[in-house]
Parts: sequence; C-alpha cells; structure tokens
Amino acid sequence: MNVNLLSDRVLLNNYLSGDRSAISELIERHSKRVRSYIGMMVKDDDIADDIFQETFIKAVRVIDEGRYTDSGKFLSWVLRIAHNRVLDHFRREKSNKQINESDAGYDVLGTMRFAQPTVEDQMISSQIEEDVRNLVEMLPDEQREVVKLRYYSKLSFAEIAEQTEVSINTALGRMRYALINLRKMIQEKNLALN
Repeated sequence: MNVNLLSDRVLLNNYLSGDRSAISELIERHSKRVRSYIGMMVKDDDIADDIFQETFIKAVRVIDEGRYTDSGKFLSWVLRIAHNRVLDHFRREKSNKQINESDAGYDVLGTMRFAQPTVEDQMISSQIEEDVRNLVEMLPDEQREVVKLRYYSKLSFAEIAEQTEVSINTALGRMRYALINLRKMIQEKNLALN
C-alpha cells in the first residue's frame, strides 16, 4: 500500500503501534504548510526553523504521552501548537528587549519628561482595559475568538481565517458583529471608555 494514500489518523495509529517511520511521514506531509505559517509570522528564517522544530517536538511529545485525541484535524492541531510557539517567541523577545533612557522616560538631558501619566490616568486606563476585557468575555464564542486573535495576538484577518478554519469574509463578519455587540453593551452599561 502506498504510504501517501494513508490518512493522518492511520499514520498516527501506525506510529502508536510501533511504526516509527509513520511519524516522519506525517511530519513531512504537513511540514511545508506549518513552516510557511511560522515563517509568515516571524519573518526570520532561522527563528522560523527553530520554532518549526519546537512545534513538532512538542507534537510528538504530546502524542507519545497519550494526550493527543484524534479528532481528524491533525494539521489544525499542529498549527495551533505552532501559533502558540510563535506567541511564546514574541513574548520572550519583548521581555528581553533592552530599555534605553528614552524608553525609561528620560529625555536627552536626562530629566523626566513633563507629560508623565498621573496615577489617576493609570488607574482610569487600567479600569477601561478591565471593562473592555469583561465585555469581550461576554461575546459569543466565535466573535470573542476573533477579537482576541486580532487585538491581543495581533493577527491579520488572513491569519485569523486560517487559524479558525473559516474564510476571510467570515472572520471579518464575526469581527463586525463583535464590534456592534460591544457598542451595544457599552451603551447598555453606560460605560465611559475615554
């Protein structure tokens, strides 16, 4: 039987039954798509290669530990792992950034900037963020997912469509309805978001 004709599920079962080459075939089958997705996100070949390896190492580890439940969506599952690895990369990169004097709030003369936010400004800002997060959590699941991917994960609508396995138009529609619902909730609760 030609291995190329075997489904992902059959290859997974073969691997779990002791056929070590089956996992290689499965990885090879989806490597181009996963690598392209990662490359599109990080825009650096070396980093993309590292994340690609981390992704499949994690996938194989989860399979070996018996924690993967096959729902017939192996590629989607691997892409979700890849997406999480990309987010981890950006979080690490953000936390490792060096802070210069300008970023720390000092100008060229070494004095504090005049327009520092007051404690009151910071409290208002954090309250607004909390209110918006609470409203987002009240949205229907599909709308909430699109909002979080767009605003918290900073994904494009093409990436959101791929991640959620819908068309771009569907992703845009979900965002439109989410914004309409958020506006209604803001009016109903009489919230001031500025």
